[in-house]
Amino acid sequence: MTDTVLDRFLRYVVIDTQSDPASPTQPSTVKQKDLGRVLVEELLAIGISDAHLDEHGYVYATVPSNVEKDVPVICFCSHMDTAPDFTGTNVRPQIVRNYQGGDIQLTGDKKQVIRASENPALADQIGNDIVTTDGTTLLGADDKAGIAEIMSAAQILMQDANIKHGTIKLLFTPDEEIGRGVDKVDLKKLGAQFAYTMDGETAGHIEDETFSADGVEIQIKGVAIHPGFAKGKMENAIKIAGTIIDRLPKDLAPETTEGRQGFLHPTDLTGSMEKASLSFIVRDFDEAGLVDKEKLLEGIVKEVMKEYPGSTYAFKVKQQYRNMKVVLDRHPEIVEYAVEAIRRAGMSPVRGSIRGGTDGSRLSFMGLPCPNIFAGGHAFHSPREWISRQDMEKAVATLVELSKVWAERA
Repeated sequence: MTDTVLDRFLRYVVIDTQSDPASPTQPSTVKQKDLGRVLVEELLAIGISDAHLDEHGYVYATVPSNVEKDVPVICFCSHMDTAPDFTGTNVRPQIVRNYQGGDIQLTGDKKQVIRASENPALADQIGNDIVTTDGTTLLGADDKAGIAEIMSAAQILMQDANIKHGTIKLLFTPDEEIGRGVDKVDLKKLGAQFAYTMDGETAGHIEDETFSADGVEIQIKGVAIHPGFAKGKMENAIKIAGTIIDRLPKDLAPETTEGRQGFLHPTDLTGSMEKASLSFIVRDFDEAGLVDKEKLLEGIVKEVMKEYPGSTYAFKVKQQYRNMKVVLDRHPEIVEYAVEAIRRAGMSPVRGSIRGGTDGSRLSFMGLPCPNIFAGGHAFHSPREWISRQDMEKAVATLVELSKVWAERA
């Protein structure tokens, strides 16, 4: 078994672990357990005796404390699944060694180019080793980089008795990419007081704030009739749905917003003449912003429906996750210790917000406060995903230093 973080990463990304939002099971795909079994085997091999995979696809393990004093139990967490957005089957990782700048042409699909102009973070990678796909699949750095980093840090902590640390729990989850990453997690069994997801992007970054998120389902019931006799009678549900989409504000879309701006985003549309269904995700850093956007959306629906008096609609909002900053602000030491660990690992710490969510969002509101630390990947959910060996090594160093900080300050 090779033990560098790069070797681990290359082992893990070739295991297909895509989750499936259409599946009702947990995990949503059985193949996620393939990686889980590999991780358990490797954890047992480095001396972590309680490592196991449960029936829901979660891997639990414990790095035991090597100090006498009472240190809060912390957890390092990453997810095993890759996104359904693009295929993760037959991943063929490529390594550009000693990157010297410029675009990176991917070998399996000549149309796929990692352009320096679209990836400004590449400017910080001169001389580094860049891992990409061949352009025909996802890479899976989101979040197999996080897994490789946690596994490497765990091995260092198990093998070097001179590194003093408290009890550290490891948690690898399925189905994060489809919003079910902690649905079946057993927090009592985990036994941690605080946690960190390794699921961020640029080296040196820690994120203690996410979007708050809701989903909206809209059902349209139109008036169906034979098209040959439809004049003045038919109300086509597909056209009603299309009109709703057309009236969405152009400046409240993912493609027109950035920073702390929220958005309304249609994610699915199905229908027939008689009925149609629309799915939306709504995002904002403040819950009041979510409410405002949902009112705006329903207002658009109501205005459109006035033009179709024979038709009806149903509008349902479902909470997805909330901004973890509300919880983390009650425990400032969690982020402060991570900032110190990043500094000790040789980087300038950068605190920021995620225009998205992580397992940490929901874990925080389940009673396990959990910010997000960088894993080093870029261009997630696309065949142009990339990561550098050196950034993964920095993440490993950060985890080791973080373990030390918690023990020192206990």
